[in-house]
Amino acid sequence: MKLKNSILLASAVLFAASHATAQTGAKDDVQALANKLIGESFLPGENQDLGRLKQDETIQACNKYRDNPPEKLAAAITERETRSIKYPADGKLLGDWKKGQKLYAMGFAYRIGKIEPDDPKKDRGGNCYACHGADPKEVAYGTIGPGLTGYGKLRGSGEDMVKYTYEKIYNAQAFTACSQMPRLGHNGILTPEKIADIAAFLLSPESPVNK
Repeated sequence: MKLKNSILLASAVLFAASHATAQTGAKDDVQALANKLIGESFLPGENQDLGRLKQDETIQACNKYRDNPPEKLAAAITERETRSIKYPADGKLLGDWKKGQKLYAMGFAYRIGKIEPDDPKKDRGGNCYACHGADPKEVAYGTIGPGLTGYGKLRGSGEDMVKYTYEKIYNAQAFTACSQMPRLGHNGILTPEKIADIAAFLLSPESPVNK
């Protein structure tokens, strides 16, 4: 009940913020209150990682401008996020597509909750099907993001496409400021090696994605 009430209150506060006066101070106060209420809605406990509730410079800017930052700020965001990208120690941006297939489907990324919280001892995947279809045999997927069935078949697997795919998964904001796609590598949800495996799942001719 506390969670429901807090979310409803936070939603009301955010709605009010969109109709607030043009005074920056008033909007900042409303946003701070909304952040406080949202933070209090998640109770700390065993295996609970509340780190995602802390907003870094990029998220603060995106929230301030409702994901539509001025051109100069957007350029600064993409430049900063590009610098955050790290690569596998062996330099290979294409890993094992079979491992990538499992990581793509695993739904452990970003969960916060008391019913089934993340276990830090377990492997965490990207929960990619929450937003993107890929393997045509998988029927349970979200449509927030574009469908990726035939990804490699349509785009090829040249060096530029491999690099783009890896970096997009690692940090989508390196390409589009305030992208809604989670920064899976930047935020430590996936290691560089796991991202390479998912890239292989999307690009490999042997992957069911491209059959």
